[in-house]
Amino acid sequence: MSMRTLTVRIKRYVPERDRAPRWEEFKVEADPHDRVLDVIQKVKWDQDETIGLRRSCAHGVCGSDAMRINGVNRLACKVLIKSLPSDVLTLEPILGLPVIKDLIVDMKPFFDHYKSVLPYLINDDPPPTTERLQSPEERARFDDTTRCILCACCTAACPPFWGDDKYVGPAAIVNAHRFIFDSRDRGAAERLDILNDTEGVWRCRTVFNCTNACPREIKVTQAIQEVKQALLTGEVDTHSIVNIHQET
Repeated sequence: MSMRTLTVRIKRYVPERDRAPRWEEFKVEADPHDRVLDVIQKVKWDQDETIGLRRSCAHGVCGSDAMRINGVNRLACKVLIKSLPSDVLTLEPILGLPVIKDLIVDMKPFFDHYKSVLPYLINDDPPPTTERLQSPEERARFDDTTRCILCACCTAACPPFWGDDKYVGPAAIVNAHRFIFDSRDRGAAERLDILNDTEGVWRCRTVFNCTNACPREIKVTQAIQEVKQALLTGEVDTHSIVNIHQET
């Protein structure tokens, strides 16, 4: 495949200096097998070193390079240039979080919501002499939501979150789900009480933006619906897999 000449449009903004965001364009020669992250780094290294972005592992694990790529939340390290429909590449920060600089957003509100749902194992039972065991079926009940990498793609794609920064957001609910349905955990009731709020699961409007935005293909909307059903029925079934909301 031949090289492509891309027009890279980056939304630039430094709150302490700029009155409003502005667009800057750069021309870049890119191999179709390059990733969007490679292209951004070429621009930063060769044309404008002041461009602000986050990146770390470059393998879709850390989630730090989440951004809007041609209007869609994605990880820059996961999107190949050959998948772009045109030679115009538009890059913006994810929505709903304060911009620190260019493509970098303040993740503190996001992690505050994450911490609010108690995303850790709670079990005050006397510890067993070996590890706390669970069956493959019990593990499968919450396996999907263990894959969250806290990139914020789902939360920043959620329309209710854009207009209400008090809403805990999809990622927090996904991480609550991971422990609510864990047979070893004893904190489900406490987490459900936290989420049984106008700023909890009931703020979800089942738009499916979160599911479509997730780079790990987690069934985010389904997880939210399962938490809702647990609240409505007052029961948490950790021993069987029940598809509350079938997604395709």
